[in-house]
Amino acid sequence: MNDSLSQLAVQIRTELIEVERVLGRINEGWRRAQRSADDFYLDSVALNLHGFYNGLERVFERIGVVVDGAKPIGENWHKTLLMQMAAEVTSVRPAVISSTTHDALDEYRAFRHVARRIYTFNLDAIKLEHLVTGAPEQFELVRRELLAFADFLDEQASDRL
Repeated sequence: MNDSLSQLAVQIRTELIEVERVLGRINEGWRRAQRSADDFYLDSVALNLHGFYNGLERVFERIGVVVDGAKPIGENWHKTLLMQMAAEVTSVRPAVISSTTHDALDEYRAFRHVARRIYTFNLDAIKLEHLVTGAPEQFELVRRELLAFADFLDEQASDRL
């Protein structure tokens, strides 16, 4: 279990680097869309917003499996997983993310669901703008919380040696 906790801490830190790269692509796509008025850039923004949440969700899934012993199943598993990460698991782990971060990320989860199911030319540019402008702040919040959780995992792994 020690190795799996240490490995998970490394995976969290690595995934955060990738998510930060995706955030850069979101911002660059948005800038290009604004400069050129070419809505094809909005497709890129939507795809990268999808990737932004997907990267975080991969981390949450790994935490669910490695630390909690299971990830949710069923039709609403994405929503349930996000709620699971905002809850403390008594005698196992603290909450991974705060309720504030949960609420903010839930918008990105919902958008991810929409982006997968509609044609990109039907996306609402105002909703995209809201998500794009909020993404850096939301990333910084979740980044801090996930890094603190990775530190917790490292401590747990070293305590069990």
